[in-house]
Amino acid sequence: MTDFNEFNKKVIDEFRANGGKVGEPFEGAPMILVTHKGAKSGVERTTPLVYTTDGDRLVIIASKAGSPNNPAWFHNLVANPDVTIQVGTSRKKVHARVATAPERERLWPKVVENYGGFEGYQQRTEREIPLVILEPR
Repeated sequence: MTDFNEFNKKVIDEFRANGGKVGEPFEGAPMILVTHKGAKSGVERTTPLVYTTDGDRLVIIASKAGSPNNPAWFHNLVANPDVTIQVGTSRKKVHARVATAPERERLWPKVVENYGGFEGYQQRTEREIPLVILEPR
């Protein structure tokens, strides 16, 4: 297991043990668990992510900490958009879709306000960090 996978596992365990609350480095940030299927493997995976709300929709950010490539979970959601999320102790099924350019333009300031680290991540990479909208299904 890589360090990144081990880090995520610790965040997931902490999230589940504390009803959706986690400590550093995400303490105070709204966290969600997204359970999705691998685009190629079909293997079910769970990823902890920071989110922002937009009405009854949730918005997740494919930042990968400013890496030059999108995170694997992003490709999985594009290939298999029907996923399960957990917010706090509540689980529900949602449909994921990539935000349109106008949606991203409107939502990006809210994303940065919610968790300031995303601005630095965007400055660190040449790619435009995608936003993924999770809609009830």
